[in-house]
Amino acid sequence: MNNEYYLEYSQICALLDDMSTTVAKHEESDTASQILDAAEQRFRTYGYNKTTMAEIANDVCMSTANLYRYFTNKLEIAADCAQRCLGKRAEQLRAIVNLDNISAADKLEQYFLTIARYTYQETHDNYKINELVGQIIAERKDIVRLKNKREQAYIAEILAQGNISGEFNISDVIDTAEVIHASLALYQTPLFMSLYELETLESLAARTARLIINGLK
Repeated sequence: MNNEYYLEYSQICALLDDMSTTVAKHEESDTASQILDAAEQRFRTYGYNKTTMAEIANDVCMSTANLYRYFTNKLEIAADCAQRCLGKRAEQLRAIVNLDNISAADKLEQYFLTIARYTYQETHDNYKINELVGQIIAERKDIVRLKNKREQAYIAEILAQGNISGEFNISDVIDTAEVIHASLALYQTPLFMSLYELETLESLAARTARLIINGLK
C-alpha cells in the first residue's frame, strides 16, 4: 500500500508541476513580463487598491490602451503576479521533496522552514502585499486551490517516502497531508509576518515540524 501511495503522489506532483508552467501565460512575452515587474512593484509599494492601470502603463512607458492589449484588467495582472510568486515557491518546495540522502523527517522539517522563510522574506515590512493576497483569495480562488493541492501533494509524497523507509507509520497519507498542510497556516500568512523576527519564526516552524514528526513515528 505504501508503494501505491508513493506512486500515486509522484504522478500527482508531476501533473501539478506541469499545470503550474501553463498558468502564467503572459510571461512568454518580454513586454508582458516587464508589465508584471512594474505592477508587482506598485502592489508592494502602494497596495493593490491604490494602483491603477494607467500608472502601470506609465511605468513601462506605454499608453493605457496598449496595456489592455496584454491584460484585460488589473485583476488579471494581479493573478499573473501571484502565479509567478507561487511558481518560485513551488520550485523550492519541490526541490526539498527531491532531495537525496536525507530522511523524510528532515525533509518535512525543511519544508516547514522553507515556507516560513519564504513568506517572511517576501512580506515582512511589506504589509501592502496583504491587499494583493486578499484580492486573489476573494476573486481567484482557483489559484489558491491549485496552490493548496500542489503543496498537499508534496507533503503526501514526503510522508509516503517516510512510510517506505520505516520512519513513519501513517495509515492514511492523504488525510495526514491535508492536516499537516493546515498546520502551516501561521507560516504562510503574510499578515502574521510583522509579528515575528525571522529567528523566532524559524524556531516556531522547526518545533512545530518536530512535534508533528514525533506523532508520525
